[in-house]
Amino acid sequence: ALGQVAHMALAKEAAPDTVRAALNFHLKPDPVAVLAAATATPDFHARFSATGRHYLYRLAARRPPLALERGRAWHVAAPLDVDAMHDAAQAFVGRHDFTTFRAAQCQAKSPVKSLDAFSVSRVGDEIHCSVRARSFLHSQVRSMVGTLKCVGDGSWTKARLREALRAADRGACGPVAPAHGLYLVAVAYD
Repeated sequence: ALGQVAHMALAKEAAPDTVRAALNFHLKPDPVAVLAAATATPDFHARFSATGRHYLYRLAARRPPLALERGRAWHVAAPLDVDAMHDAAQAFVGRHDFTTFRAAQCQAKSPVKSLDAFSVSRVGDEIHCSVRARSFLHSQVRSMVGTLKCVGDGSWTKARLREALRAADRGACGPVAPAHGLYLVAVAYD
């Protein structure tokens, strides 16, 4: 996560900078850093007060294996058609039943979600899939990206992706992209 937000209740009042420093001290040597801390209202909840989330999924579309980025992007050695992927991703935008792209262990009450935006673009030898919505289902972004990869390599058409979405059947989903390419970029609040 690049923009994870958390909340906690303290037994006694402390300055936000003191809380940030204490958390960072106790997080060593893990590769985690608290960048900022602030006092929140008593009714604030990091998850349930969110009004939007932005995820980025990185695919490294190149023949040579990953070195420094290993474990930080999905390595795909075959060439991918980014324009076809972006075009097909637009089928996900709007309000839909995303049962096809929902993990079996998902605890959401409803599979109906509204995606605000989904873009697929080339950034050097990477393909970035950027998706925004108020909330997501368990494994939804990874399931959609895995299916879009199939569109990019030509094994799926945009029409097949639309059929999979309409099917509302997990069995119609393409492969699920590996977790190591997914980043929570930002969480929005009112």
